[in-house]
Amino acid sequence: MDSINRLLANNKRWATEKVAKNPSFFSNLQHIQSPDFLWIGCSDSRVPADQVSGTQPGEIFVQRNIANMVVHTDLNLLAVLEYAVNYLNVKHIIVCGHYNCGGVKAAMSHSNYGIINKWIRNIKDVYRLHRDELNAFKDEEKKLNRLVELNVIEQVTNLAKTSIIQKAWKAEQRPHLHGWVYGLDNGLVTPLIDMTHTSHIDEIYEFDDL
Repeated sequence: MDSINRLLANNKRWATEKVAKNPSFFSNLQHIQSPDFLWIGCSDSRVPADQVSGTQPGEIFVQRNIANMVVHTDLNLLAVLEYAVNYLNVKHIIVCGHYNCGGVKAAMSHSNYGIINKWIRNIKDVYRLHRDELNAFKDEEKKLNRLVELNVIEQVTNLAKTSIIQKAWKAEQRPHLHGWVYGLDNGLVTPLIDMTHTSHIDEIYEFDDL
C-alpha cells in the first residue's frame, strides 16, 4: 500500500500546487476540452505524452497502446480517433514511438507471448514489408531501432487509410499527421514523417463516397 499511498500524496501535492499558482485552474478545465493534438503513443511508462511534449492538462488528447499501433480492427483506437477528429476537432495527430521499444523487440523474436502474439503480429507484418532492409543490419540494436522507425511510419500511413481521416481531409483539410520517435537516452523527439490532405496513399485505400 505504500506505493499507492505515495501516488495519492503526490496527487494532493500536485492539486494544491496548481491551485496555488492559478486558483481557477480546475474550474476552467472542467467546463471545456479543446486540445489541438491527439497523441497516439506507446504504453511504456517512460514515455509520458505531456512531459515529452511539454503540454498541460487540456492541451493534448492521448491514446496509448503497446508499440503505438494503429490497427484497423482496434475499436478503442477508432473510437478515440473519431472523437478527437470529429468532436474535438484536433488539428494534429502525432504517432510517437520510442527507441528500444519492448513491443517491437518482442515482434522481432520467435518467442510465444500468449495473447500478446496477436497484437505484435501487426509489427511482424511491418518487418515482412521491409525484410531486406532490416536483414542487412548486422547490429541487432540498430536493426531494432530501424524497425521502431518503420513501424511509426506504417502507423501514420494506417491513419491515412481510415475513412475518419479521409473524410476530415476532404471536408476541412485537417488534421495534419506526424510520425515521431523518442529517444529514451536523451529525451529528444525526431520527426520521421508528415502527412496532410495533399499526401498520396495507394488508391486501393481511398474512399470515393465520403
